[in-house]
Amino acid sequence: MDITMPQLGETVTEGTITRWFKQVGDRVEADEPLFEVSTDKVDSEVPAPTAGVLAEILVPEGETVDVGTRLAVVSDSAAGASTPAAAPAEEAPAAAPEVPETAQGAAVGTDAAAGASGERSAAAPPAAPAEPAPASGPPPAPAAPRDAAPAAASTPAAPNTDGNTLVMSPVVRRLITERGLDPNQIKGTGEGGRITRRDVLAASPGTSSTSSALTSAPRAEPASPDVQQAVGPTTAPAPPQQAPVSRGDEVVPFDNIRRRTAEHMVRSKATSAHVYTSIEVDYERVERARRAHRDEWKRREGFSLTYLPFIARAFCDAVVEFPNVNASVDADRLIVHHDVHLGVAVDLSFAGLIAPVVRNADGKRLRLLAREMRDLAERARSKQLSPDEVLGGTFTITNAGGYGTFITLPIINQPQVGILSTDGVHKRPVVVEGPDGEDAIAIRPIGVLALAWDHRAFDGAYAAAFLRRMKEILESRDWEAELT
Repeated sequence: MDITMPQLGETVTEGTITRWFKQVGDRVEADEPLFEVSTDKVDSEVPAPTAGVLAEILVPEGETVDVGTRLAVVSDSAAGASTPAAAPAEEAPAAAPEVPETAQGAAVGTDAAAGASGERSAAAPPAAPAEPAPASGPPPAPAAPRDAAPAAASTPAAPNTDGNTLVMSPVVRRLITERGLDPNQIKGTGEGGRITRRDVLAASPGTSSTSSALTSAPRAEPASPDVQQAVGPTTAPAPPQQAPVSRGDEVVPFDNIRRRTAEHMVRSKATSAHVYTSIEVDYERVERARRAHRDEWKRREGFSLTYLPFIARAFCDAVVEFPNVNASVDADRLIVHHDVHLGVAVDLSFAGLIAPVVRNADGKRLRLLAREMRDLAERARSKQLSPDEVLGGTFTITNAGGYGTFITLPIINQPQVGILSTDGVHKRPVVVEGPDGEDAIAIRPIGVLALAWDHRAFDGAYAAAFLRRMKEILESRDWEAELT
């Protein structure tokens, strides 16, 4: 049975194989994780559709292919198993060009994260292999397409100083430009003298023999030129300065989620006029409800009741009065979303962040909000989310409170106009007004809500009034009624 690249979401057209869990000859059970695929939205584990023996792996780790591409073959027995291709380019009749990496975006400190609606669309399908260039003279006109295959664009090429043509993929050409290198000075080790990504890295300044083993994997790359053009200065930026690598240093290449997060966060800082406003909240009423229903909740739901569902519920109520917080900026206009699709940041065991989305959160009570947030978080950590589950968020909450933080200044998840940080709740002595109107000192659970907001969308008074309304809801609502 052929295993193909699945359609992981409505907007996903390609994916990168990041890991094979089985090797050729291994037994595979139905619904057992077979491989891991990374898209520009999310990383997912894909189960085997049938039981059998993995007979062949057609796409190695690190390759990016279109949806529907044959990835592997699972046979009924080990008789059909063959040795996996160690170097597909050597077996192919002509060298395939390196596949451009897809644009990475999202996950916010909250993914990737996470911020899928603000990410770039998937890259176009890879070009067909280019014919080897002649030894001298101008390149020949492209041959007519064969009847058996559709016409395809050839790999971009650059003229050499001696009249020859340097064959390279778009991602290699971009890497050469970003590092300020001369392609004529790079010796290509690929088929037909093609310049590969590894050739560019080897020719880059600062590469030392002591770190060659660590730098064999791709290094993190800056945002692609079209992203820089959209959000950066009008003049082309200078190539980034290479960090010095000394003996004993460890070079850790960015993985896909780290690269997407970095690109998305840099783009957000260059796009939005970030402002931060915070407010202290007395969680006494919330804490009373949590204490009164703690045991019953754990027994019924199977997980602990935290402060986060209360904050999410208060947000959904407060945003009704301040709808511009739940909006997106599009050029010179504000798009106000009247449905609340709430992104909630999930930490992936310190290996990245992603913000899966609770759909129509404004129509759900506290118990259902808590259930859905818990389910999304668990499936995010086990890589069971679909790309569509991180798309379309209209506002994001990031929660570092479990680590006891005081105040966090998050980065907006584009193209949203705000992100709310919920920090640690600590018992503190505060001044409260007693029943007789006299001031008194009391020990109360106090925490900070910090809002990062886009000054293009609204002003400081609007942000402050919104936070004050959230504070009023959290401090005054009968939360026990929500839990019964």
